[in-house]
Amino acid sequence: MSRSLVLAAGLILASCSGGNPAREEAPAVEVVEGWPDIPESAVFGEPSAVDVDSHGHIFVLHRAGREWEEPFPAEPIADPTVFMFAANGKLLGKWGAGDFVMPHGLSVDEDDNVWITDVGREQVFRFSHDGTQELVLGERGVAGEDESHFGRPTDVAFSQGRVLVADGYTNGRIAVFDREGNFLEQWGEAGDGAGEFDLPHGIAADDERIYVADRENARVQVLSLEGEPLDEFRAGQTGHPYAVKPIGSGYVLVVEGRDMLDRFGAIGRLYRSDGALERVFDIGLDPRTGVSLGHDVAVGRDGSVYVVDNRSSRVVKFELASAGVVTED
Repeated sequence: MSRSLVLAAGLILASCSGGNPAREEAPAVEVVEGWPDIPESAVFGEPSAVDVDSHGHIFVLHRAGREWEEPFPAEPIADPTVFMFAANGKLLGKWGAGDFVMPHGLSVDEDDNVWITDVGREQVFRFSHDGTQELVLGERGVAGEDESHFGRPTDVAFSQGRVLVADGYTNGRIAVFDREGNFLEQWGEAGDGAGEFDLPHGIAADDERIYVADRENARVQVLSLEGEPLDEFRAGQTGHPYAVKPIGSGYVLVVEGRDMLDRFGAIGRLYRSDGALERVFDIGLDPRTGVSLGHDVAVGRDGSVYVVDNRSSRVVKFELASAGVVTED
């Protein structure tokens, strides 16, 4: 039986039993209050991605108040969509005005270049640290599944000098390029088997493996550096993973934005490299709105964790130690 049929059967049984199962209970993390400090004059809203550069600067990608509504508008967002913060939450810089239609993913490479995906423009961009556009992949507004087109690309990771693009909402593949944007190969296709994807929403890599948040298959797929499927992370009440990040010391951090009944939230799971579930914690619903959607995660070298809460237009900061996590790296 396919996973979709299993989910449907679960929903029917829950309905027949008189109600939905309770939300998963998990210890809450202690978030840093008032982070970040966004000036009242700044236009900020619907964040989608976060990453940390080598200097400890935190880059946040947001849509400046534009909401996800299809069909996407053709005109770009007029206000800056990339904010750079210091660790204390002070806004240090902003750029990206007039560049994006529906920005989605942001990743910083080891040279502090900033890579951004735009699901509306069907493109992937490389910017310098200060926001100078250096490279564009894909044809603006044209979808496809070949070496020069994407299907709503979601995220970018880096491995062995390569750029790995999770592609995406309409393509179930990982597209592989060199750093200058030359297409090398692609891994996977749409499906629910090993090495297949149903909306690869987030991607990350370490020195040994590649991790894909295979969102609608409700799992994290683990690939070799050559793209071969090795394992999958799925445990207990596992929901839909939106983001994944290896954090060293044999740990992988996953953020889920929906449970298996499609209720929004922000649950963190810490897996060991062998797939064993080490810890579960709740990043918490926004007390202002009572709703959250964990959409992306980044981890600084100091152990600070930054989670994008897309539904409540906030970015949450907490320390790994507050989630009961102690690492050596």
